[in-house]
Amino acid sequence: MNNIHQARKASLPAVILLAAVLAGCGDREKESKPGQALASVNGEEITVLQLNEEIQRAGVPAARQQEASKQLLQALIDRQLLEGAAEQEKLDRDTKVVQAIERARSLIVAQAYMQKRLANVARPTPAEVEDYFKQHPEFFSNRKQFQMDQLVLAAKDLTPEARAAADAARSLEEVAVWLDAHQVKYGRAQVTRSTSQLNPQLSKKLLGMPKNQLFSVREGERAMLLAVADVRDAPVPLEVAAPQIEKYLMSNKNKELAAAEVERLRQHAKIEYLNKDLAAGPKAAPASMTAPAAGAPSAAAGVAPAQEGLAPGAAGGMAEDMAKDHPPGGMADAAAPDAVAPAADHAAVDRGVAGLK
Repeated sequence: MNNIHQARKASLPAVILLAAVLAGCGDREKESKPGQALASVNGEEITVLQLNEEIQRAGVPAARQQEASKQLLQALIDRQLLEGAAEQEKLDRDTKVVQAIERARSLIVAQAYMQKRLANVARPTPAEVEDYFKQHPEFFSNRKQFQMDQLVLAAKDLTPEARAAADAARSLEEVAVWLDAHQVKYGRAQVTRSTSQLNPQLSKKLLGMPKNQLFSVREGERAMLLAVADVRDAPVPLEVAAPQIEKYLMSNKNKELAAAEVERLRQHAKIEYLNKDLAAGPKAAPASMTAPAAGAPSAAAGVAPAQEGLAPGAAGGMAEDMAKDHPPGGMADAAAPDAVAPAADHAAVDRGVAGLK
């Protein structure tokens, strides 16, 4: 009995030592979480680094960061509460949740790799910027500005009778009188666009139209009847356009280099398609890496007016059908395409710069 008691007594310091070591490991794990703790939610800390990340992602200006910090900290607390509740219900082990987490992780890691590869890309030189400026006078030195009047109505109300009335009308006002007489609801607006905001094909078509000639745009459940009221010279000098041309050229360069890097990785990889029906063609490029369409840089019209009135994407639709000729005096039909890619940047399409954000 004494021997057993002595053995237990002898093992006690070892147990205490092991407990101390484990406790120390736990403390180090807590300390290893980067950033000073700002709050604790059921034992889970929210740190300064987490808050700073939220501020950066929200793009909060320096003058508002103190005020925004309080709101964002509350949002982080709410998120932690929801995450904790989800974990209690084992939702973090749900197959769809696990797949979504894995997808997000994959995207973040892939993005980090690409950012590292593009970190030292040389910015466009002043000569490259000036060369682009000279090659696209329609966006800059010869830039035109269109002032258009429009009537907006439901697409279903643009009946054959309404179209016939518009074809016979000499102005939008006459169309409005017809719509009033037939109790068709519509709205009025004025739209201002420049050749740097529209598809070049569409710009050429509008420049060739007589003033006040009517044309239509269909977009989803809306239809618009428009007429060019005025066309003005609106040149943009190189010093105004240069910063945005540089940004545009840099974006294109990054996209080209990113596509080249993906192609390089593909060439050195062993890719096997277990489902042959889904195999890509020999010249198929990754959808996310296709080259952007040529066009004006987003702010080539740095002095362009706000794009109110004409719905986003409408200019792209107008460009689709206005390529064909229409008889003078008739109403040109510029129907927007029925299907638009979900990932399309409508504002970019409106400017004629697909894919540039």
